[in-house]
Amino acid sequence: MTTDRKDRIQSLLVAAFSPEDILVKDQSHLHAGHAGARDGKGHFEVQIVAAAFEGMSRIQRHRAVFEALDDLLQTDIHALSVHAFAPDER
Repeated sequence: MTTDRKDRIQSLLVAAFSPEDILVKDQSHLHAGHAGARDGKGHFEVQIVAAAFEGMSRIQRHRAVFEALDDLLQTDIHALSVHAFAPDER
């Protein structure tokens, strides 16, 4: 189930941002017993590099990622760590 969620997260972010680089990590196993884990939702980390983030502040980038994942945040994601960069910031 978590691999499917990772794939869905990645697919939505690729569609929204056409990233040069993306990595989605499922960290749910680190939070076993946590309230979100008991409800079946997962903990994920996203590292994404995309030209779409150029000129955006860190907060704007995070908001854009959260907006792209809005439906999954309601149903499948309990916690999300975002590391979003423009290509020239690598």
